[in-house]
Amino acid sequence: MDKIIIHGGRRLKGEVQVSGAKNSALPLLFATLLAPGEHRITNVPSLRDIATVEKLLTILGATVQRQGDLFAVDATHIENNEAPYDLVRTMRASVLVLGPLLARLGQARVSLPGGCAIGARPINLHLKGLEAMGAKITLDHGYVEAKAKRLHGARIYFDLPTVGGTENLMMAAALAKGKTVLENAACEPEIVELAQALNKMGGQVSGAGTDTVTIEGVNELRPLEFAVMPDRIEAGTFMIAAAMTRGDVRITGAIAAHQDALLSKLREAGAEIVMEEGAIRVRGPRRINPVNLKTRAFPGFPTDMQAQFMAMMTIGNGSSVVTETVFENRFMHVCELQRMGADITIDGRTATIKGVKELLGAPVMATDLRASACLVLAGLAADNTTEVSRIYHLDRGYEKIEEKFKGLGAHIERVPE
Repeated sequence: MDKIIIHGGRRLKGEVQVSGAKNSALPLLFATLLAPGEHRITNVPSLRDIATVEKLLTILGATVQRQGDLFAVDATHIENNEAPYDLVRTMRASVLVLGPLLARLGQARVSLPGGCAIGARPINLHLKGLEAMGAKITLDHGYVEAKAKRLHGARIYFDLPTVGGTENLMMAAALAKGKTVLENAACEPEIVELAQALNKMGGQVSGAGTDTVTIEGVNELRPLEFAVMPDRIEAGTFMIAAAMTRGDVRITGAIAAHQDALLSKLREAGAEIVMEEGAIRVRGPRRINPVNLKTRAFPGFPTDMQAQFMAMMTIGNGSSVVTETVFENRFMHVCELQRMGADITIDGRTATIKGVKELLGAPVMATDLRASACLVLAGLAADNTTEVSRIYHLDRGYEKIEEKFKGLGAHIERVPE
């Protein structure tokens, strides 16, 4: 197991390239199950979660070859319909095999993913939608078993917007008979990208990016050739890093339309934002203004950026209030920030942060993916040395992040723990 050691206090300067989006690559790779033949997906990041998908696709019968950021998936012989617990438990997104397997094979057996460190994320909305499309759903010893000779279209209303549920039902509906309408659907950019991919495969999806997505089912789909979009959460993490280190960083590949809420809050914090062709440049202020924020579903402020933004507010010039509305247990990074001298008080889903003059380096432990990024950012801005352990969380969603920060002038290294 590795850890990251950071000698903080350096201004970040230079240019960094954003990797492909993990949260887009995962559903795109699972979408390959919908059609026989060889699919080619490029700009796929090298991450632990991507390696998990590769293992799962192979278990299901696909042949997977990887060359750099290219994934070639031959899904001609998909015969196994079971996603085992040992893989699903390591990555909740594995449940996205349910819709494609059911649509193509007529049956699927997928382990229940359960909750996770940041809060429970039940899949009942996925199952409710599949039942409305004609699937027979049973639970057996921790597995979801779904069967349907062929799914049919349905009008499905989500009680809450769900990214995974929207993606699962979009893929299932692509091969269903008739029209499916998803109401109160998630609007994230990853949903739009999956719709574009399904349409390139011969599907008929419209309305993605709004709260109503319509899918006209087709009899068959063709292999996919597609490039994964840049990761908006990685891009946002570098933006905050630039701002809180008083840096000057050009983030290449960042898409401004995906970052409206974050960019607004960065400007409020005093950062200078410059839109350039194919990039966003962020210059940090001499002292960070306090900012209040509340996480929301897209296009609101993303919950996946809450921990990183809180790290910046710990050295703000005043008090900030952060309210987490998406996950009930997403303040686990707070106690680690407190070890570094942060002044944070939690009341339910609200955290009040009183800015301190500086953070102090300390040994800290990552508890989840975005918390690990938060601690790295805190270490970059802190005085002296910070050691971040349990960074396998970080490797789930950030590609070679220590090398990218090193390229911006940070004194950071990965060492065996």
